[in-house]
Amino acid sequence: MSLKLKSVAALALSAAMMLSVGACGTSDADDSASGSGSSNTVTGYDVSTIKKDPELAKLAASADTVKDGELSAGMELSYAPAEFYAEDGKTAVGYDVDMTKAIAQTLGLKPKIVSAMFDTIIPSIGTKYDLGITAMTITEDRMKSVDFVSYYRAGSTWAVKKGNPKKLDTSNMCGAKIAVQTGTVQEDEANQIAKGCKAGNKAEVMSYKRQAEAATAVATGKADVFYADSPVAGYAISQTDGQLEALGKVEGVAKQGIAIEKGNTQLEEAVQKAVQKLMDDGTYMKILKHWGVESGALDKAEINPSSLD
Repeated sequence: MSLKLKSVAALALSAAMMLSVGACGTSDADDSASGSGSSNTVTGYDVSTIKKDPELAKLAASADTVKDGELSAGMELSYAPAEFYAEDGKTAVGYDVDMTKAIAQTLGLKPKIVSAMFDTIIPSIGTKYDLGITAMTITEDRMKSVDFVSYYRAGSTWAVKKGNPKKLDTSNMCGAKIAVQTGTVQEDEANQIAKGCKAGNKAEVMSYKRQAEAATAVATGKADVFYADSPVAGYAISQTDGQLEALGKVEGVAKQGIAIEKGNTQLEEAVQKAVQKLMDDGTYMKILKHWGVESGALDKAEINPSSLD
């Protein structure tokens, strides 16, 4: 990741930083403030010049869940650089935040970012918020509960302490303490690895509610390795002043999507067309480049894509 940030709200790697992240709480909270007038050194891409599309705005307004001119999105705000808190501990920033704002601007709506634990987001779509935009990999299992609009592509990366002191190998993680975030595809994969290990050499899967905690566990020696989305792992590594490094190559590249209430066809179409418009006019790529994650760009936004890789 090219972004240079030493934020207390980024992936924390000291006790003081972890306390700051912990102060964000575990309950849903409205984080729609723009942060104007704050002393942040981290700012998102400016979407203020994006014009409302009247036809798409009309389509979005007809959706059942969209209320009071707001487009609400659930996010797990410790997942830099996709979504996290800036230095003030209040302002939500990241490429998912910018995409939410850009989509809302296109639809003539006010964005409302809602902080939530990752594993609670899908069950709350259509009730607590309209969308789930939180670096979420599209899977067949998740598509049983929600519909998706594809907007990004990412893989998974292992990260260890510099020099790989435990001499781990990505092809054999048996015996390792693996830190992951609860509810992620990486947690599922780590549990599958553990099941395949022989007795006496089992992998221990350490699941954390926030990705920041998983990264910190490795930096402090509580875990041997963490496993996360490639842009997130890359960003975490860049923030540790050489404490962590990637292990092996990026694995399992797959599409990520904006989660929408299943069967909410008006909102699905509005979001898909808004994302495609942002792709076509170049705004989407500008947002990704702003955060140094353009390698995962797609050129087509699809509702429930048939190909997930």
